[in-house]
Amino acid sequence: MTAPDEMALEVGLGLRRALLKPLDEEADARSVIDFLEVAPENWMGIGGRRGKAFRRYTERYPLICHGLSLSLGGPDPLDEMFLERLRRFLDSHGALIYSEHLSYCTDDAHLYDLLPIPFTTAAVAHVAARIRRVQDLLGRRIAIENASYYTPLASEMSDLEFLLAVVQAADCDILLDVNNVYVNSTNHRYDPYAFIDAIPPARVRYLHIAGHYREAPDLIVDTHGAAVIDPVYDLLAHAYTRIGPRPTLLERDFNIPAWEELRGELNQIRAIQAAHRSALSLQQSASLPQLASG
Repeated sequence: MTAPDEMALEVGLGLRRALLKPLDEEADARSVIDFLEVAPENWMGIGGRRGKAFRRYTERYPLICHGLSLSLGGPDPLDEMFLERLRRFLDSHGALIYSEHLSYCTDDAHLYDLLPIPFTTAAVAHVAARIRRVQDLLGRRIAIENASYYTPLASEMSDLEFLLAVVQAADCDILLDVNNVYVNSTNHRYDPYAFIDAIPPARVRYLHIAGHYREAPDLIVDTHGAAVIDPVYDLLAHAYTRIGPRPTLLERDFNIPAWEELRGELNQIRAIQAAHRSALSLQQSASLPQLASG
């Protein structure tokens, strides 16, 4: 398969085993989904029937990989043996992008959760150095995702300032998770639109959008287990206005609904992108010099 242009990709879906049957059986799946995203940890080293099936999907769909276990903010040394295996996996399947969470998940062992990093200058230096090393070992730029968090942290800066400082120091890209912006803005009382406005458009490689669970009026939990709500779609539309359309992934990790509902969400994302492109085209047309008549 010829390597696609990243910016030509519009809407993607996270590959879960519960989705393998719809992807095989629904006649319109390939026309609705431009790319798939996988956690490489779930597929590295898988052989036999499942390995062949996975290869079939990566030959049919452009692939983005979203890691779970690098622990970029963790205290333990980077697992460089894992990174070598990861590099072979990314290259073997022609992965267009590799992204990871701006968080940590190890402390002498895997903690099986994505934990927030204190927003300090020392943490910026620590994380940025690890990202630079990862990029050297993988031979590619990576994108880091703005993470959700639920408790106040030891901080010298805001989560936005921390994200931007890490990206600048590491010279890496951003996976902008729009739902995480909405979740954190509710839980920590800030303006999500101002957060989006401060993101450098040139750094954004692609976007995530997802559903969440409202525990209380002032507490939202990022679950990826529900439908996307209208305020998050509105924030996505604002992100397109601010940074331009980017490949956008719908995350749904559990409570996976029928294909018809997933297709509706994917098409809603595509409609928001189309509306932005139409508005941009009208603006460009209006700015062209008009020829005099007669």
